[in-house]
Amino acid sequence: MTSARPAPYATDPRNSRGRLHAEPSAAERDPFQRDRDRIVHSSAFRRLKHKTQVFVDTGGDHFRTRLTHSLEVSQIARSIARALGLNEDLTEALALAHDLGHTPFGHAGETALDAAMQPFGGFDHNAQTLRIVTKLERRYAAFDGLNLTWETLEGTVKHNGPLVGEADECRALPAAIVEYQAQHDLELATHPGPEAQVAALSDDIAYNNHDLDDGLRAGLFDIAELEDAPLTFATFRAVRDAHPGLDASRWIHESVRRLIDAMVTDLLAETRRRLAEARPGAAADVRALGRPLVAFSEPMRAQDRELKAFLHRRMYRHYKVNRMASNARRVVSALFARLFEEPCLLPPEWQSQCDGADPAKRARVISDYIAGMTDRFAEIEHRRLTEVRSSTL
Repeated sequence: MTSARPAPYATDPRNSRGRLHAEPSAAERDPFQRDRDRIVHSSAFRRLKHKTQVFVDTGGDHFRTRLTHSLEVSQIARSIARALGLNEDLTEALALAHDLGHTPFGHAGETALDAAMQPFGGFDHNAQTLRIVTKLERRYAAFDGLNLTWETLEGTVKHNGPLVGEADECRALPAAIVEYQAQHDLELATHPGPEAQVAALSDDIAYNNHDLDDGLRAGLFDIAELEDAPLTFATFRAVRDAHPGLDASRWIHESVRRLIDAMVTDLLAETRRRLAEARPGAAADVRALGRPLVAFSEPMRAQDRELKAFLHRRMYRHYKVNRMASNARRVVSALFARLFEEPCLLPPEWQSQCDGADPAKRARVISDYIAGMTDRFAEIEHRRLTEVRSSTL
């Protein structure tokens, strides 16, 4: 499955559209390698270690976090990129960056922050990722953000497809995307390049199968209940038939491993079929196709939908997850309300951004502060603002 050399439709770092702020090239690294390295060294990436992937009891050391999920997505994406002859470094950069904008407490935290921010434009984790890599990371002397290449920014913003139609305006988009688009056109009406499409479906492969793994190991459902997802359960049944008497832990791991392999194999076969049909000669041709190039076959899409529906019923709506999600929403909502009412409670570097600001700008600063929190820090900060003991200051 290894590609001997880059395919003609791969994104060529030598032809990168460059960075918003011009920089000298690096002698030993191409632009996409530098993007990947900047993402890995960012503060936002390190914080993913203590951000929940799915808000379940993380008292065990083996449940996924946003960091481990991002690494798993990167591994799947890089393997697919290599098999298709795509640029592996760009694919890896996109996979590692895709969750940087997530709030603490998984989707529960995002729901609460979006609700609090509705009067001020709402909250969107994809737009927040763009804010982080273009503005909020303050590490470099010459610019805010990471100053990533056009290709990495485009793939980050559009990895799930076009954001507007050809004739649509950008005003319905999150403000962060509209603001950046005004100074650096990311061509929001087209599909992204092939590396971004690979990263997006690698995310799908990873979170479906790893949520299945975590849900089984957390006891939110058991293997027998997978009969409600017959296409997925067929793999578990095949493993049991081939290895009777296998203990549950190894049964789960072997089955999930086979499910991932089946999805990757299907994606490669369907994408190669589409490549043979479209015959793109450059990454620009992939963007101009008007439809995704990287895709699952229809039978695999059916299996993907079936597994998503099962996880929604049996895991994401499980009463234990609902209880933790409810507590998480209360923490985030309370943090926002208190800090918006009293911005003087913010740390000095954040408080200074609120001085003299209108309510919308103040709300966005507070949203940035909360979105950047880890689960652990959000809980600590909530206690600091609700308890009066001096030891909590």
